[in-house]
Amino acid sequence: MLRRLGYAFAVLGAILVVGTVGYMAIEGWSFADAVYMTVITVGTVGFSEVHTLSAAGRAFTMGLIIVGFGGIVFALGTIIDFMVEGHFSGLLEGRRMDKRIAGMSGHHVVAGLGRVGSTVAEEYAARGVQFVVLDLNDEALTRARERGWAFVSGDASAEAILLAAGIMRARSLVTALDTDADNLFVTLTARGMNPALFIVARSTAETAEPKLLRAGADRVITPTEIGGRRMAAMVLQPVVSEYLDVVTRGEALQFKLEEILLGESDPYTGRSIGDSRIRAETGAYILAVHRVGGDVNTNPAPDFVLEAGDRLVAIGTEDQLALLAGKACRSPQDCRSPGL
Repeated sequence: MLRRLGYAFAVLGAILVVGTVGYMAIEGWSFADAVYMTVITVGTVGFSEVHTLSAAGRAFTMGLIIVGFGGIVFALGTIIDFMVEGHFSGLLEGRRMDKRIAGMSGHHVVAGLGRVGSTVAEEYAARGVQFVVLDLNDEALTRARERGWAFVSGDASAEAILLAAGIMRARSLVTALDTDADNLFVTLTARGMNPALFIVARSTAETAEPKLLRAGADRVITPTEIGGRRMAAMVLQPVVSEYLDVVTRGEALQFKLEEILLGESDPYTGRSIGDSRIRAETGAYILAVHRVGGDVNTNPAPDFVLEAGDRLVAIGTEDQLALLAGKACRSPQDCRSPGL
């Protein structure tokens, strides 16, 4: 539609140029007189002639009226279509969305708004973090628009679309497209554009996992495999499964799992877990500590000394976790998992 609109303005411009040049060449008029005569002729306003026309000038004027009237009808029809069909409002919306995304930094990108991608986006929205969703499907984009999510319409494997989503400033990418090939290509493209990006890729087959990892994914998730394990656990260990549901899912969680990142100058850095009195003062539990080098202590003892760069995996209520972050970090709003 934008191309048709461009054609319409090009036709009007061509008529104006031809009319002006024609009057200057046939009648020998000045540029100003020729332009004025062309405009009033094409506009069919009925004003008197600038100067008396010769026979050749009258013939040229008749032809200009016919061609010009047709050009105006075409241009007006195109402009009306553009307005009525919502292209104009869509263009304005696109500009507003571009401006909104341009103001984001350290945000998250979700490629694909199927069942998996939509769940990821809803979780981001519930956590209050900034994110952008990418999809080609109009229905999916309508859902994103209704929910107030930032979105980009287009192929997530195209560099231009990833750039529009702010991939160079993003913190993470979840690629949850329908096929492993698509997720592989998005992963490869995004990794080449932003080496520091944390990428989680969806796979539909276990055989795709090593390929996605080699392409640059930091983590690969196979929903069908995870779903099968959870179903088996619900049968074999129903109490454990229900507990995990309470901890990790639901709209009114009593307990939550969260990461706390320690910095060089944070109060808990260089102190043991026991000396920090984390449980006594906050009510939260430290389930595990993830070291910078990759080592994970899944059951840290009270004498375990915390270091800068450690990620504490804690469990507690929202208030307990907020209190823990307030005591553990100089900037609590930055060290909790939504800001990581």
